[in-house]
Amino acid sequence: MLKEKYTPMYFLAALGAGGLSVSFFMYLMFLVPHKGAPMATFDYVYPTLMEGSWLSAVTALSLIFIIVFAFYHFKLLLWNIKEYKAFKQTDAFDTLRNSNAEVTLMAMPLTFAMTINVCFVLGAVFVPGLWSIVEYLFPGALLGFAIAGYFALKIFLEYFSRLLVSGEFDFTKNNNLSQMISIFAFAMVGVGFAAPGAMSHNIVINAIGIFCALFFVSISVMLLAIKLILGFKNMFEHGVGKEASPSIWILIPILTLLGITFIRINFGLVHHFDQPMAKSSIFTLTSTILALQIIFGLLGYKVMKSIGYFDEFIHAEKKSPVSFALICPGVAFMVFGMFFINFGLMYNGVVEKYSIAYFVLMLPFMFIQYKTIEYFYRLKKKFAL
Repeated sequence: MLKEKYTPMYFLAALGAGGLSVSFFMYLMFLVPHKGAPMATFDYVYPTLMEGSWLSAVTALSLIFIIVFAFYHFKLLLWNIKEYKAFKQTDAFDTLRNSNAEVTLMAMPLTFAMTINVCFVLGAVFVPGLWSIVEYLFPGALLGFAIAGYFALKIFLEYFSRLLVSGEFDFTKNNNLSQMISIFAFAMVGVGFAAPGAMSHNIVINAIGIFCALFFVSISVMLLAIKLILGFKNMFEHGVGKEASPSIWILIPILTLLGITFIRINFGLVHHFDQPMAKSSIFTLTSTILALQIIFGLLGYKVMKSIGYFDEFIHAEKKSPVSFALICPGVAFMVFGMFFINFGLMYNGVVEKYSIAYFVLMLPFMFIQYKTIEYFYRLKKKFAL
């Protein structure tokens, strides 16, 4: 047991594993034909698996990796729950609750929201006929994300109100973007609500999903404006904190979640609110988000390389739980890359599905996914998790 040495940032290990599981679902989502359904389910995946084509091999590999990383997700989730319970009994927990680091508690609802996504993916691809009763499952999904959203709001309001009342925020220790984990959590809840908002054929479920998605996304965008400015201001004044420098990449998963949320809301509005779909707006949205991700990806890499972060915290023996924050950006970049190719480009007729250009465009995102898996296993071995 780590006890006082534990930090809620260890939840990012489970979060990263869950994200990797979902990332392999993207191959099924966009490569396996699923006419009549908004996503690839068992009823489409199994026939593709059995047809004996190149797509069957891709499907088989994707299913294997979905299972492997889902296993790691639940294993690391249970380990974190056990460690967190012991940590709460220590003085270190009380110290955390009265410092800037209290915001790290947001990693818990963030990870549990990912757990719902992992369960959704597992159910979709491994349970025959599940999609035929999906309308009965959507209320349960809304309830699950509502619970995650409730705890995210509870943790954040306690933290934020304490700072506003006491004025005890330590700006000298804010020379990073770690405070944005709260935005990450709200965006994760928002994208979860957007799924039934986009896919349900019941207008009540549709409206509830879209409203709640907009509610949490609005919080995310408002806090993004505040915390991004404060974080960069302190980094310019004091230099980036070495151990927390991976937080520069936290914008990548946040942008992915916000982008997918807006795409889902657009499709939801088409279904029940008679809002015509402007395909060009999907292209501009996905292009803008991808551009921002590339900029922050390059900036973060340059900064971490310059200060020797990878040499000290990844390749050497020194340990930092914040290192697991490197997994989510890689996952998010790959996931949104698939959305960019399929909704931004193919949806607008820029590239043809299964064409040479289509697969060439996938290569850089697949490479990032490979490097992310490599770092995940390196960190998992390093921390003996």
